[in-house]
Amino acid sequence: MQNGRILALVSVIGQDQKGVVARVSTYLAEQGVNIEDIEQKVLQGMFIMNMLVDVTELSCSLDEIIRGLIALGADMKMEIEMRLLSQRRPKRIVVMVSKEDHCLRRLLEDREDNVFAGEIAGIWSNHPDLGPLADKAGVPFRHFDEPDCEKRDDEILAALAQTAPDLVVLARYMQILPPRFVHAWTNRMINIHPSLLPFHKGANAYRQAFEQGRRVAGCTAHFVTEDLDEGPIVLQDVFHIDVGEDTLDDVRRKGQALEANVLSKAVQLFCNNELLVRDGKVVYKPGNDFFKKHHTL
Repeated sequence: MQNGRILALVSVIGQDQKGVVARVSTYLAEQGVNIEDIEQKVLQGMFIMNMLVDVTELSCSLDEIIRGLIALGADMKMEIEMRLLSQRRPKRIVVMVSKEDHCLRRLLEDREDNVFAGEIAGIWSNHPDLGPLADKAGVPFRHFDEPDCEKRDDEILAALAQTAPDLVVLARYMQILPPRFVHAWTNRMINIHPSLLPFHKGANAYRQAFEQGRRVAGCTAHFVTEDLDEGPIVLQDVFHIDVGEDTLDDVRRKGQALEANVLSKAVQLFCNNELLVRDGKVVYKPGNDFFKKHHTL
């Protein structure tokens, strides 16, 4: 609320088409909503519009307007949402790990420094090794020690359903997840892979790059799909290998430092609502400056 007014943000996303601004603006005006600011862009055929609106003097309830916007979006085959300016619910995150700690340490540092608009609700692992690190950070740690992989996956799925995170982060979780697991978290599960996909899929990516004499290697943050290491790419970055000088350990050390940075940035983008997945591709969503200008994400 600002100066006694109740302000809200309306976001519209979908394939570009004629009449979107007119239809949304007309509907809002009919409900007594006043538009304070508006920003619109077309990116690769995708129409994106953000609106700051005053909902102080409505002709109906806020719930009715939200339902009406959702119905209007469905009619135009677009996504429309409204949230009050004062609402800023942090994303709930579950981080899944095995034994390597470099990515987890970075995420815990980000959490401490309020780098992303999210909270780590739990750190889960198929090994107990990183439990002390989670305990030191004051984050609940859960060790899934069921030796049968299928039963363990059942336990994790049940725990995810109970915890209801917005995002699952595979911070070097060294297990291949089954299709039923992936389908339940489509576009809500980010993995970090130690190569520039589509090169060097699967295990031992740094060894592959080292043995092939590659002079440039890197890592990829991507959404998880049923196809191993082929999900929509969020971010990639590279590091250089000094062939003849760098050892395999040097390559691995450089890569792990970069993994932590790239995964950190990918989590920030997701939590700050700065990306969306369309047609199997990640598109960076314009408008974050608009939200910051109005003190929200």
